[in-house]
Amino acid sequence: MGKKLRIGWFTFTCCEDSSIVFVEMMNKHYFEWKELLDFRHCKMLKSKNSFDQFDVAFVEGAISSDRDKAKLLEIRDKSRYLVAIGSCACTGGPSAQRNTFPEHLKAKIEPFLKKWDLYRDVLRLDQVVTVDEKVDGCPMMEQRFLQVLDKYLVEFGVKKGDAALPGARGE
Repeated sequence: MGKKLRIGWFTFTCCEDSSIVFVEMMNKHYFEWKELLDFRHCKMLKSKNSFDQFDVAFVEGAISSDRDKAKLLEIRDKSRYLVAIGSCACTGGPSAQRNTFPEHLKAKIEPFLKKWDLYRDVLRLDQVVTVDEKVDGCPMMEQRFLQVLDKYLVEFGVKKGDAALPGARGE
């Protein structure tokens, strides 16, 4: 078995549409990716996950609590690179819609925020940790994800630079 890119996939406050796109991409890329990727942590694909060291952590969703923030800081610490996946991770929204609510609506949701220990304002990932790459979109843009994945496969020596993933060049 050759070298594999050690990845983790994590989700926070979002609708997880990019996770669904990622799983759907497996229909096309499974046989290729199983040779290139070491899925260390990916709860949507595995029941037994490792939370050790990652070459790249793909993180979907916004941060809405101290629990989320602590977990994201731990993910960042265990990852050489961190990639924000989807609009909530990259821009905060649509999860951050409540950030712009008028005060009377913020007052109405305050009891729910307190009940679940949620922040009054939702944070995008780069407000908490260093983000190395962004794959925006709601859901994420598939071609952009393939480009980012391809970049790291080459950087970590998993594949040669001239052998781009199908779709990474807009094919």
